[in-house]
Amino acid sequence: MGNLFLVCLFFSSFVLSSYSADQTALGIAQLVKESNTGFVGEQGKMEMILKLENQEIKRLMVSKSLEVSPDENRTLLVFEIPKDVRGTKLLTWSFESKDDSQWIYLPSLRRVKRITSSGSSSSFMGSEFTFEDLRNSGIKKYEYSNLSELKKDNDILWKYNRKSLKKSGYSKQIVTVSKKYMNIVKIEYFDRSGEKLKVAEFSNFKQFQVKNKTMWRAGRIVMRNLQTKKSSILIWSERKIGVRINKSVFQKGSLK
Repeated sequence: MGNLFLVCLFFSSFVLSSYSADQTALGIAQLVKESNTGFVGEQGKMEMILKLENQEIKRLMVSKSLEVSPDENRTLLVFEIPKDVRGTKLLTWSFESKDDSQWIYLPSLRRVKRITSSGSSSSFMGSEFTFEDLRNSGIKKYEYSNLSELKKDNDILWKYNRKSLKKSGYSKQIVTVSKKYMNIVKIEYFDRSGEKLKVAEFSNFKQFQVKNKTMWRAGRIVMRNLQTKKSSILIWSERKIGVRINKSVFQKGSLK
């Protein structure tokens, strides 16, 4: 789902040589957060492709995000196509440490429904993405371990485990971060019994400039469910970063 390269490279070398594995993994997560802070606002179109056993379903959404503060982001997804889901909206308030909030507006029922913590592991609109997957991952909500480093295609990849300190549908996640993009390129999800459940792969990275800061964004995410053999794909287009969006767009009352 940017970088201050000299600072990041120095800091990453420092933490790798000076701290324990748990602290270093947390340091890498902090680098990713810092590299993506300052985007101001973001908007674009998203195509969602559901690959089922004998069927492929395509949907089109408009996506808007607002950086309220370094510790709070808000995102609004609005379905436009096809007709049977047109007008469905998902509003997410993501926080660094306190509990996130999510609401979904279902036009067929003409009501707004709050996504509870127990419902966050449910499928989002029949996809392999859950409501939990669509929240920004606050680094203070996890404990970290097992950092490793490898080189691949002229890039350095950091891999570490993270376990949610909040209620989650996953027992743990294994995260892979690209030093080149200073962003996550892969997440492996394990179910509550400890079995590997899903793998998300991030690709088609594009560079954006926000003021004097360079940021990278994945243009494609493929989520594969290893247990059901189904998959879902998100593809971005017409993406703009650094845009000003009125905060009123991200209010619960504006969903209807």
